[in-house]
Amino acid sequence: MLTLVRLMAWTVAIGLVVVTLSPLEARPVVASANLERAGAYALFGFLLALSYPRRWMLALLAAVVLAGTLEAAQGLTASRHGRVVDFLVKGGAALIGGLAAQTLHLLLARRAAR
Repeated sequence: MLTLVRLMAWTVAIGLVVVTLSPLEARPVVASANLERAGAYALFGFLLALSYPRRWMLALLAAVVLAGTLEAAQGLTASRHGRVVDFLVKGGAALIGGLAAQTLHLLLARRAAR
């Protein structure tokens, strides 16, 4: 099961790279931009923290670093631009998703201990 969750986390990471660095007109639109950003990075943070339960804090840091790196890399593309506010949405959502995963992990561990 852990292998599947890790595969999902890294698949989402690849998707984030592709969507973030693709031309703006190629970006899929499902909802408002901030909602899409928050949902995608919360999912990534959640899956990454679940993937590495012993190193969940490092996983959260990695998710935030990816958000910052991709936001900065948008400045290298012709049709995109990186903004601090976008990074704050992405990084904050990754943290929330990761903390939710850690909470779930602790609850399940406590339940299994009974």
